[in-house]
Amino acid sequence: MFLADQWQDYEVLDCGNGEKLERWGEICLRRPDPQAIWPARKPELWGQAQAHYHRSEKGGGAWEFLKKLPERWVMRYRDLRFYVRPTGFKHTGLFPEQAVNWDWMSGLVRGEAARGKTVRVLNLFAYTGGATMACAAAGAQVCHVDAAKGMVQWARENRELSGLREESTRWIIDDALKFVQRETRRGRRYDGILMDPPSYGRGPGGEIWHLEDELYGLVSACAQALCEDPLFFLINGYTTGFQASVLGNMIDMTVKPRFGGVITADEIGLPVTAGGVLPCGTSGRWQRA
Repeated sequence: MFLADQWQDYEVLDCGNGEKLERWGEICLRRPDPQAIWPARKPELWGQAQAHYHRSEKGGGAWEFLKKLPERWVMRYRDLRFYVRPTGFKHTGLFPEQAVNWDWMSGLVRGEAARGKTVRVLNLFAYTGGATMACAAAGAQVCHVDAAKGMVQWARENRELSGLREESTRWIIDDALKFVQRETRRGRRYDGILMDPPSYGRGPGGEIWHLEDELYGLVSACAQALCEDPLFFLINGYTTGFQASVLGNMIDMTVKPRFGGVITADEIGLPVTAGGVLPCGTSGRWQRA
């Protein structure tokens, strides 16, 4: 398992009964988590929650604020800084489990930077920029692509908060596949590509995205956008029922035949202070041999 166990500002205090209790800095949130189907280990901790997201039987849900919270607050991971806040669909603007991938990519980028090479990274479905910030801080030139204008603005604010150079990042509001296809036609190539695709979504032009129908085509297109001697390739998956080997197989069929290299596919997890590990999706990784 890829375990994100280096956080100081974030902590899963406990999980169970379809929920998780998390510490975000000094604020405790209680949110749904369909993976946590066991009983909570320490029920006495759950009274610490300052806000509780309740799912609706009709879909979606809403926050119940048990105490007044700031409009947003700052989370730290190593030298990075991020704004977080409770959003309308249970999320906070940050996926803490992805820190394990940030560290993996950052290490590869720094290794190239030490040899005097500038690494070009393409981040698709880039959200509020966690991976973008990590790669930029390590010395990469990052192209940040997301279909939602509001998410790109949030990522810009995170870049400024982290004190990273504006010129380290190129900001794009576009459909991921269409953008990759245009980049390939333009002859633009990348040393590293990562993607965090949703199960379902819409592009800025109303394009409908179904993961099981679209992912292989996107991965195949991205393989064509890699440079002649690429550094890494990463696919993240959160769709229930998609095993890590699905992601690994796609990389094995699209990236490895051309570049060789090493594939590792596994679950991502977060340690739970009350005991155990909370599974948080999957990742398929490729890196140069």
